[in-house]
Amino acid sequence: MVIVIAIVVLVVVASILGLAATRPDTLQVRRDILISAPPETVFALVDDFHYWGSWAPQDQTDPTMKRSYSGAASGIGAISEWDSTGPAGKGRMEIAEASPPNKITIHVDFVKPFEAHNTNEFTFEPAGKDTEVTWVMHGANVYMLKIMSLFIDVDRMMGKHFEDGLRALRTAAQAKATQHGK
Repeated sequence: MVIVIAIVVLVVVASILGLAATRPDTLQVRRDILISAPPETVFALVDDFHYWGSWAPQDQTDPTMKRSYSGAASGIGAISEWDSTGPAGKGRMEIAEASPPNKITIHVDFVKPFEAHNTNEFTFEPAGKDTEVTWVMHGANVYMLKIMSLFIDVDRMMGKHFEDGLRALRTAAQAKATQHGK
């Protein structure tokens, strides 16, 4: 009986691993929000990692997270590394492209909870007196995420993170715009 149970478990595990291997090799998550502030105001909050504590979801929800900064103060070459014993894990991000006030591209390298390398792109498009902000993350769909995607909707899970961040970014940008009378 133990051998039969072991074989069944082995077949189930092999099936899950095999099915995960058929998942797409790339991953993309995209969310948008309209912010009542000029593109320059919103851009500045993303372009300088020192401001991320005011809006980035991982900074808001993981009290064990510690950030360090190096490279440029903001814009191309700005680097932020983080380390956490909580859900934020450990990693590094660097601004690879900054085209004020329209676009920022950030390379993100996660070390834990698992290794992953992604690119985050933020675009800031004028929409009357407002700014439409789009946050897109794309990269390799690492095997761990392929397995997770069999049981949960990864776009919904990661998308919630983006939605929370964009709402907090809206709050921070609108407060900053109000301070500066814009």
